[in-house]
Amino acid sequence: MPAREAEQAAVVQAWGASYTGLGSALVDGGNPFTPVAKSISSDGTVREGPVGTPASGYTIIKADSLDAAVEMAKGCPVLQGGSQVSVYETFNVM
Repeated sequence: MPAREAEQAAVVQAWGASYTGLGSALVDGGNPFTPVAKSISSDGTVREGPVGTPASGYTIIKADSLDAAVEMAKGCPVLQGGSQVSVYETFNVM
């Protein structure tokens, strides 16, 4: 988040516009993550930090395909700041 109030307002406005643009496809607006994470190995070993590149947050959207979700994710405001977005497909197991 930028330090100056006007820049913070612009970020908040960009997120609001992004969510409005997603409309009913927005399932969960998500939350940002702190940089604090721990990883658990299959043998139960716990270490400080994430597995791979740290994620900064999440949003859940509903789409007809992974490609459709990717198109929607192209409007994510974090991309304006030079960050990247990973889009994952989920499936029901229960």
